[in-house]
Amino acid sequence: MIRMTTTPRTLHLAATLLTGTVALYIVLVAFGNITDFGTNQQFVRHVLAMDTTFKDEDLMWRAVTSKGLQDAAYVAIIVWETVAALVLIYGTWLWFRRDLARARRFSTYGLLMLMLLFGAGFIAIGGEWFAMWQSGDWNGLDAATRAFLFSGVVLIVNHLAPSDS
Repeated sequence: MIRMTTTPRTLHLAATLLTGTVALYIVLVAFGNITDFGTNQQFVRHVLAMDTTFKDEDLMWRAVTSKGLQDAAYVAIIVWETVAALVLIYGTWLWFRRDLARARRFSTYGLLMLMLLFGAGFIAIGGEWFAMWQSGDWNGLDAATRAFLFSGVVLIVNHLAPSDS
């Protein structure tokens, strides 16, 4: 029988590398949104306008058709992503430096920021309130769910890592 044990060093390494991986992911997402502004701008505009949903009159009152409001929402998303990326980079650095209490705290902040963005923002508000699930062309629920779950798993690993390793 093979017995596997997880040592404090292994959990610390996992927390460091996984936090760094999520930081890299959101850095690339924010960078892509900044350098290719128009692509996901169209995504946000279509989701908020609800123009590719079933057009149920009981739901269409929720649509936001003002391009100014749509663009403000998109810029807010990019700012949120950028701040989360910076927080997670700092958290990764703290894990690397073995400043465990602060590493856990900052990593938790950054990971929760992503879970709020993808869970509350994209899954709940975009997916349900703006009926994004109805769109065959502008449906980001799968990607949002992956990012939400990825961040959640890393959050759990961060809190499994011992504080005194």
